[in-house]
Amino acid sequence: MTLVSRLLAARQETDALFGEIRPEAMYDRPIPERHRVVFYVGHLEAFDWNLLRGTGEAGAHAELDRLFAFGIDPVGGNLPTDRPDDWPRLQTVHDYRDRVRERLHGVIDSAAPQLLHVAIEHRLMHAETLSYILHQMPFERKRSRATGTALQNGAFVPGSVKIPAGEAVLGLRRDSPVFGWDNEYDEHTVHVPGFAIDRYKVTNGEFLRFLEAGGYSNRALWKADDWEWRSANEISHPALWIRRGNGWSYRSMFNELPLPPDWPVYVSHAEGSAYARWVGKSLPTEAEWQRAAYGDAGATGIYSDPATWDPMPVNHAEASRSPFGVIGMIANGWEWTSTEFAPFPGFRPFSCYPGYSEPFFDGRHYVLKGGSVRTAPCMLRRSFRNWFQPHYQYVYAGFRCVSC
Repeated sequence: MTLVSRLLAARQETDALFGEIRPEAMYDRPIPERHRVVFYVGHLEAFDWNLLRGTGEAGAHAELDRLFAFGIDPVGGNLPTDRPDDWPRLQTVHDYRDRVRERLHGVIDSAAPQLLHVAIEHRLMHAETLSYILHQMPFERKRSRATGTALQNGAFVPGSVKIPAGEAVLGLRRDSPVFGWDNEYDEHTVHVPGFAIDRYKVTNGEFLRFLEAGGYSNRALWKADDWEWRSANEISHPALWIRRGNGWSYRSMFNELPLPPDWPVYVSHAEGSAYARWVGKSLPTEAEWQRAAYGDAGATGIYSDPATWDPMPVNHAEASRSPFGVIGMIANGWEWTSTEFAPFPGFRPFSCYPGYSEPFFDGRHYVLKGGSVRTAPCMLRRSFRNWFQPHYQYVYAGFRCVSC
């Protein structure tokens, strides 16, 4: 598939996601830290226009080009305050979308490959963002309806895998034929002392025991700023859990389910860290995670299941074992690490997108690895690095624990 055809396919994917949202819900803000949904309709096109248009090309619509140019980093306590009527009518946004695509029609065929890669992956990242935004919307605000029960696999025994001391290969070579973002360069090797890591991701069932044991009210388990966030926002359970009487249900994409005990729990870095302390362990470093997933050689294979709306049981990918026998590290939920997002040696920002990584090397973001069921296959590569602030509950992210 050519880069141009991949970009067109990515457009179809995001169009289909917007199509799941009822028109009256396009001005909703399902996640307080994020823009209203209508912003993303315009943003994807404004980004492509500002990236791909020729230097002599006038704006598609100067005011809308600026309005939709930049997203926001989800920062708790600094929430957007705009109102629905601050945004253009939906038809105006759709007209803008169509006008941009028409004007780019003759441009993308001759665009530089790096620019097309950036446009494709930016859009696919937003497809995943749109998925977890859609996940937080009331069911009646979506077009689709689904019923049924959560997929369950056979019984399995949680445990840990011993990883011997050795090397972890991080990053991507400059001469690699694989596209990478600026923060993925340069490839380098890190020595990692021996450690043990959970064979499976932490499940809803395991995390429920932490909750029932008072984990959310035990201040000793939380870092000071994490505790302040938890208390100020009255955080008492994972974002996709719903209290029903004395039990718990799960907010699936299109319906409510009994809490699936063997699905990975999706939580913030703060919640995952508190659980790890509760069991006397910690979150892995980026290098530990990388070694556990890929071994000494830094294998480059890509694993992908067909996209689903919800996670799979943590043992569904028994055939997807790392070289050391760790299960399901790729494509069933991002995994938090204890590593602050920072540049690798040799980092150089992209000239076409200088603000992609560098503003987030601020000591307030943590690296995630592995990908979710909504992550595009091209971003399941060994070198890809995701990052979020520690108090963001909504991304499809779980964790596993390590010990010495």
